[in-house]
Amino acid sequence: MADRGRPLTGRGVLAIFVGAFAVIVGANLTLAWFAVGTFPGIEVANGYIASQRFDRERAAQQALGWTLTPAYDGQRVTLAFAGADGVPVAPAELRVRIGRSTASTDDQWPDFTGARGVYSAPVALGPGQWLIRVEARAADGTQFRQRRFLYVDG
Repeated sequence: MADRGRPLTGRGVLAIFVGAFAVIVGANLTLAWFAVGTFPGIEVANGYIASQRFDRERAAQQALGWTLTPAYDGQRVTLAFAGADGVPVAPAELRVRIGRSTASTDDQWPDFTGARGVYSAPVALGPGQWLIRVEARAADGTQFRQRRFLYVDG
């Protein structure tokens, strides 16, 4: 009969056990490090203050009656604003951030230009789901905020 090598001892079993758990713990720590490093998790600077204004701002935004329709043609993102009556409306101010839902590394702040409620900007978007965060202000100072998802085919 052939020799099968050294017999498995308690010390060998302990080494296998410790090594397996070291690999598991190392993988978990690596995943946690990358998860925290790519998503800041901050939506507002102070959650309490934001909650105090939320209902008032929501009611004012709903009173505007605006709707937002985003589109992407492969080269430009277009945002169409309309009032409750369907007539295009032009915000006095417009800020837009386009990025991924899970990471801030792909965030872009394109400069939108346009008139009569339709604004566009050249943007290069890769395939997948993108989050468009729109902050606009009406002529009377009412804040309009909306998040819309945009899916780009690959």
